[in-house]
Amino acid sequence: MTRRPIRIANFSGYLGDRRTAIDEAIAGDPVDVLMGDYLAEITLAALSAAHQRNPDRGYVDYFVRQIRPHLTAIADRGIKVVTNAGGFHPAALAETLRDEIAVAGVDLRVAHIEGDDILSDLGRLGELGHRFDNLDSGAPLDDWAATPFAANAYLGGWGVTEALRAGADIVVCGRVTDASLTVGPAAWWHDWAVDNWDRLAGGVLAGHIIECGPHAVGGNFSGFLDIAHRRVPGFPIAEVAADGSCVITKHGRDGGAVTADTVTAQIMYEIQGPVYLNPDVTARLDHVRVTDMGDDRVEVSGATGSPPPPTTKVAIFGPVGASVVNTVFVTSPHVEEKIALVRDQLELGLPEGVSLDLTPIGTAADDPESQWSATVALRVMATADSAEVLADAEMGARLGSLYLQGIPGYFHDGAAGLASTPRPRIDYWPGLLPMEALEHRTVLDDGRVIEVPPPATTGVVDQPVHPEPVEAPLPDRVTRLPLGTLTHARSGDKGGNSNVGIWTADPRVWLWLRRFLTTDEIRRLIPEAKDLDVVRHEFPELQAVHFVLRGLLGTGGSSNTRVDQVGKAVGEYLRSRQVLIPDDLLDGTDVHDHGADAR
Repeated sequence: MTRRPIRIANFSGYLGDRRTAIDEAIAGDPVDVLMGDYLAEITLAALSAAHQRNPDRGYVDYFVRQIRPHLTAIADRGIKVVTNAGGFHPAALAETLRDEIAVAGVDLRVAHIEGDDILSDLGRLGELGHRFDNLDSGAPLDDWAATPFAANAYLGGWGVTEALRAGADIVVCGRVTDASLTVGPAAWWHDWAVDNWDRLAGGVLAGHIIECGPHAVGGNFSGFLDIAHRRVPGFPIAEVAADGSCVITKHGRDGGAVTADTVTAQIMYEIQGPVYLNPDVTARLDHVRVTDMGDDRVEVSGATGSPPPPTTKVAIFGPVGASVVNTVFVTSPHVEEKIALVRDQLELGLPEGVSLDLTPIGTAADDPESQWSATVALRVMATADSAEVLADAEMGARLGSLYLQGIPGYFHDGAAGLASTPRPRIDYWPGLLPMEALEHRTVLDDGRVIEVPPPATTGVVDQPVHPEPVEAPLPDRVTRLPLGTLTHARSGDKGGNSNVGIWTADPRVWLWLRRFLTTDEIRRLIPEAKDLDVVRHEFPELQAVHFVLRGLLGTGGSSNTRVDQVGKAVGEYLRSRQVLIPDDLLDGTDVHDHGADAR
């Protein structure tokens, strides 16, 4: 008999997310599973550094404080909890939770997932011929200058499924894929088989949509002005049906909104194209459809699946030196010349091996009506291969010494001070490893271990190649306006790549958008991408054009020198660029406040 859809509620989208989320979920609508995601690539790097300082910890400490008050309610309601808060030490978090459960006097069973941490096995695996080829460059790990201090393979959801089948109430994971936290419970609830590819693909998509918490409920959304209750957007719920389709909704008492556009925004987030790889299934998003059902309910369907790839990603981190970052301020006129002089003065006597990256932020107004509209922030980042060399540069003192000998009007934020103490720079290597080389295990509270085998069937599916559109001639009447006048966008990161998806709800605008947004046009609109490898795809059902800007983020967010370290604002920057829009697409659009330039 087909079971009703499983209701999976997210309560965390990253390390540092709103800590009241479990309180909110417990006070909200009934759910079957609480799912918390804490481990993004860049936050995993930060947690790995903490684990190096204290190998007995390495998990998300504050998760324990979040869940402690609600253990009785979780037990009474029969709610399951699945989380990757285990970080680098899921066994330790599981044991800590058992202690908390004993104090609470409730009956809850805790299991944890092992096998993702392969740092100690890198040498052995290398001797067996595993090269950990870089997912982006194809280079072997031996080419990397850094010495790894963390290496975690992305596991699938079947370990979670086995834990729930064995009676676990709380499942603690380390580095499983974000979507696995949803796929595992859905496969348990609906008793999916390991080769139910389309259903698993739907589960992956549902997990991808809710993994980032308020993202799907109007947070970080380009249409935020249309979200009536945007001050505190709630956390999403996925109602995953037996066939893999789902309805995305939220707790009725909470703020934010769930619409076709907020869901599309999250579908576009951090993907690399229509092919979405996962250790359990290769999901195809080409024909995914979102249907707004009203009342904060959006149906998502159309995902199809095929066997997963034979390899999985391994997130490897290692130190690559140190950095010091400060911000000083430059006031017009002659901003460019002033910045040049600041650079010349900072480089004078700079220790060998120290590099400077100066980034002006903002532009001074032509006729500023306040001091601050005449001011440009200048971010000064110094890097070196060693903290000792960088400490010798004394960047804080060096910047502080420029007041009497430097540019006119030079100052820094005195309340913030100037820093000279180096911080470690951590580089990221996304390696590939055959899944058969992993030892994926579920460890139950009684010590029993369930081995999770690698997929019996695998396959390699490349991203499709979508030809460049033929650019249409401009009509006679066009108006120069920001691209965001008619479009939404969402951008994110995957290693050293930034992605950005641009879409519209209007079919007429879509016909123009897909022909207008060519690869050449993106390189023009985003000058940083002009010399990069840019990959373009279309999602006709979502009326979206999607780009991957390869290498925009260097080798990864944890080590690059960009101010927007992980490409969060690339989409909004793109929407701010002014382009020529046919006037017939602007019917009913208020362009008065956009600085329209008709031609």
